[in-house]
Amino acid sequence: MEKITEKAGHPVPESDGRDNRLSGPGALTGIAVGVGTGAAVALLHRAGVRPPGRLGGPATGALAMVLTDTPIAGLGISDPRAWSPADWTADALPHLAYGLVTYGLISAAHRHR
Repeated sequence: MEKITEKAGHPVPESDGRDNRLSGPGALTGIAVGVGTGAAVALLHRAGVRPPGRLGGPATGALAMVLTDTPIAGLGISDPRAWSPADWTADALPHLAYGLVTYGLISAAHRHR
């Protein structure tokens, strides 16, 4: 968030609570990506795009990962091309878990309609 506020010409000044003002919007963008990805996948599922869970779950996680990592790279915050295998694992596993749970819930909701 610090990089974004600086690029926007409105850096967050040094003061008490600065860390909170910087971390809050970052957390909110993560929530927005999660909710937006889930909503998009649910709409696709409703439209008939229903791969089996072993494909739909990882694809959902991969979509969330791309939507998270692309701005990080685009803003120059981090360069995924320079990440170590441990860095990729630390990024991929939570996104995979998110995708499996999200797609599983979407599929279950559809079956119980």
